[in-house]
Amino acid sequence: MCARKTVRNSSRIPPAVGPYSQAVAWGDLLFCSGIVPLSPDTGKVSGDTIDEQTRRVLENLRTLLEDLGLDLGCVLKTTVFLSDMEHFKAFNAVYSEYFPSDPPARSTVQVARLPLDVLIEVEAIAGTSDTR
Repeated sequence: MCARKTVRNSSRIPPAVGPYSQAVAWGDLLFCSGIVPLSPDTGKVSGDTIDEQTRRVLENLRTLLEDLGLDLGCVLKTTVFLSDMEHFKAFNAVYSEYFPSDPPARSTVQVARLPLDVLIEVEAIAGTSDTR
């Protein structure tokens, strides 16, 4: 058993859509599972455009982090999965609103298909302690 592994969840965002945790803490790191644009109110896909879906994903990420005592400034790395790289410019415009300065490291890839046929999924790694 891994004594340092702690499963973390938020009741204010939709639950995981499979057998995985919303986030897992290990030491000073928090690994957030891929977040898709599900509405916290309905549990259904929120928005038809990449702009709307990106906002919903990043709001869900912000809520998860807040519920765990963190904020978007704690995010060290994101991995972004887009259904179409043609969405890259529009995605970046919204993403930059949430990370206006000192953005996290990031990888962005196009994938063949995402769960629930959404346009975007984002996973994140955050630091859980201030080591400055």
